[in-house]
Amino acid sequence: MDLGNGVAPVGAPVTSTSATTSVFASVPEAPQDPILGLNELFREDPSPHKVNLGVGAYRTDENRPYVLGVVKRIEQEMAADTATVHEYLPIEGWPEFRRLSAHLVFGADAPALREERVVTLQSLSGTGSLRVVAEFLAHFYRPGTVCCIPQPTWGNHKNIFPRAGLPVREYRYYDDANRGLDYDGMVEDLEAAPTGSIVVLHACAHNPTGADPDMQQWQGVLEVVRRRRHFPLFDCAYQGFASGSFERDAAAIRLFAAATPPLEMAVTQSFAKNMGLYGERVGALHVVCAEAAVTRAVMSQLKQVARAMYSSPPGHGAAIVTRVLRDPALFAEWETEVQVMSGRIMRMRRELHQALQENGTPGNWGHVLTQIGMFSFTGLSASQCLYLRERYYIYMTSNGRISMAGLTSDKVRYLADAMKDAVLHAGKDGGSGGMAPKI
Repeated sequence: MDLGNGVAPVGAPVTSTSATTSVFASVPEAPQDPILGLNELFREDPSPHKVNLGVGAYRTDENRPYVLGVVKRIEQEMAADTATVHEYLPIEGWPEFRRLSAHLVFGADAPALREERVVTLQSLSGTGSLRVVAEFLAHFYRPGTVCCIPQPTWGNHKNIFPRAGLPVREYRYYDDANRGLDYDGMVEDLEAAPTGSIVVLHACAHNPTGADPDMQQWQGVLEVVRRRRHFPLFDCAYQGFASGSFERDAAAIRLFAAATPPLEMAVTQSFAKNMGLYGERVGALHVVCAEAAVTRAVMSQLKQVARAMYSSPPGHGAAIVTRVLRDPALFAEWETEVQVMSGRIMRMRRELHQALQENGTPGNWGHVLTQIGMFSFTGLSASQCLYLRERYYIYMTSNGRISMAGLTSDKVRYLADAMKDAVLHAGKDGGSGGMAPKI
């Protein structure tokens, strides 16, 4: 019954022009994530021969997820601690976690830390940290700025920045022909980028290529960034995984942070890989300011972004990280475990390279050895990757990236022989990963 004012009484049935039409009927289905979707296909595959080289997580040589020994022990201690609580953390996170994570990435004696020019926000691993800083920069950095990302790069970079309101453009990074860094192209494109662009840089173990600048090249990049007044944004997802050394893997960040006069920049830091805390979403965002006077305002706005996004960061994983970073004995144990993990990845590189040589796979595969970190950018084309999946049940992303951390000793020869078959008989369309191996 209508009450005369166009309003139906409470409890009256809601009528619709079509009882079967959803208000979401026009929502288009989004494409499947190229990496997470690949993992779903792998799980559904019943083949006993299947190999997952798409996963971005460390596996043991028995192909099992690995929980670090130091993490296990701390979790047992936390479970037995009756004082453990699960209260909300401050929006900005635990003070001790923030301080120690900054020490890890910048060095405890870094000038920027001594001068109190670094703002650190505990955030949701790498992705959450990137989204927070992207929204902050979209609101408070130069109007109309662009975000320059390497080509290729981690796929989620192309999602995060535009959704925060920052248009992206690509700069050259990888030389397909030589299977290595395109340093000249990188510098040329950064030189040509609009003044004051945000420049996304991988701190170490570039994903997906495994090709990193050396320190002389990093110095050259720094000079271009300073001259063009760009804002460097380091994505630090693999500290310790590239070389086995936390210091070496943070060298590029520390070079930029120590520049004089001070260079404003940001670093997103993740503990997913190097502490095996993938599902705990432990990370930090560090913003380096030119002067300490602005840090209070910067932190206030970062907190505003975080409050509207997730309110408070998770505490369990951060408590584990804090205990490791504060205790010299636990830190040394962690460092040893990271070296073991990075060492196994390096061994898989050597074994795969040797197997490709021994079975006579056409082409030069030296880049498997020279690339560093969790991934190898094989150079296989998209059709060759599909061939490997359909014929050999080997799952890898269509750009030719394989996770060396997902490869095991008992599958090296199987992979090498399958790659040889793909190179000889599958299409060489170049794919999104570049040219097929030269024959």
